[in-house]
Amino acid sequence: MKARVATWRGGDPDAIERNLDAIRSNSESGPPEGVPSVGLLIMRNDDEVVFVGLFESEEDLRQGDATLNAMDPDVPMGTRTVAFYDVPIKLEAERA
Repeated sequence: MKARVATWRGGDPDAIERNLDAIRSNSESGPPEGVPSVGLLIMRNDDEVVFVGLFESEEDLRQGDATLNAMDPDVPMGTRTVAFYDVPIKLEAERA
């Protein structure tokens, strides 16, 4: 499994919230076309927003990265950096 981690820093908090609202409303239909992601985690604090996209293979990661790089957020979210990781362990737990 592979992960694409995009970190946004320095964006306007109201603009970020509007973009996150758009993602929430569009997420019911799954990932955007051209992004073969099997999972997404979005984390936020006062200074940054972190998107972690999970992909089954290197090929899926590269395709998703190319598609996501071609997209512009609806509103500016600050300065973006992107890093790629191997995911040697992925745990999921269900609450009883």
